[in-house]
Amino acid sequence: MRWDGLSSGSTSAAAPSLFGVDAVTRTFDTPEFRGITFHEIRARSIVNRVPGASRLPFEWTVNPYRGCTHACVYCFARKTHGYLDLDTGTGFDSQIVVKVNAPELLRKQLASRRWQGDHIAMGTNVDCYQRAEGRYGLMPGILAALRDYANPFSILTKGTLILRDLDLLREAASVTEVGTSVSVGFLDRELWRTVEPGTPSPERRLDVCRTLADHGIPCAVLMAPVIPFLSDSPEQLRATVRAIAAAGATSVTPLVLHLRPGAREWFMAWLGRHHPHLVSRYEAMYAAGAYAPTWYQRRITRQVHEFATEFGIGPSRAGASRRIEPPPAAPEPAVPEPTQLTLL
Repeated sequence: MRWDGLSSGSTSAAAPSLFGVDAVTRTFDTPEFRGITFHEIRARSIVNRVPGASRLPFEWTVNPYRGCTHACVYCFARKTHGYLDLDTGTGFDSQIVVKVNAPELLRKQLASRRWQGDHIAMGTNVDCYQRAEGRYGLMPGILAALRDYANPFSILTKGTLILRDLDLLREAASVTEVGTSVSVGFLDRELWRTVEPGTPSPERRLDVCRTLADHGIPCAVLMAPVIPFLSDSPEQLRATVRAIAAAGATSVTPLVLHLRPGAREWFMAWLGRHHPHLVSRYEAMYAAGAYAPTWYQRRITRQVHEFATEFGIGPSRAGASRRIEPPPAAPEPAVPEPTQLTLL
């Protein structure tokens, strides 16, 4: 594994109780990785069966990373860090487990006689195109293996680094079924900066959708999460769907915020700091469990589908003769935003 261009940092053996004697821990002082610790491990397996797969459109996943520098306060995967005795709050955001042998493991799995060529989903737990991917570059090897074995797959991401692998995606799409999706739940920049602080802006994610579509790779948008009382007004939903349509998305699927254990505590602490007046409303809305009431979810889904029909997203879009343009944005002061790293 190469770490070119890094002028300072430290390396030490990782704690055997967590990652085994062959694991290596790396920290660096470069601005983009300051405060982040990478735990390099050689995993024993990389293709995982999804619990409760009967309720999902996929049964198998590949996750080359655990933990995520996107630092989304609502991320349901936070609980998985607890299985490693790592903190599900800041630890999830800054203690990143890297399966450095993921490409070779996947190639071995795909070559097995027992493997039936089932669809593999990526980005369903943590983002495979998070910041760490800019250094470790695991995805090109993963995509090449899937291409070489003509194995169908899909990718969900909030990152822009997927565009680095555009050629590989096109090559794979020529021999098998390839699905891509980006996650954009809202357009509010102030909300984005606090609730998804390590991600590219919503506009840049929609640029990814547009670029993929322009290169012949259909891209859907998961409109997630819709955050109650913060991004769920009809005006906000309509503006978001309009921007999604303008980006050339093949479909839009809304998903209301859900708060599983691990994520719930972290999100509620964030809510108390940034929107204390909403704490009691959230406690009432999520009193029955991790999910918002069914009536609320149905209302959001109905509204989003109505706006999608208005802007021509879905099966009818292929025959549409007009392109929806997003409304002009009000001028904003230049504010630095988190960026996806590129390979050095």
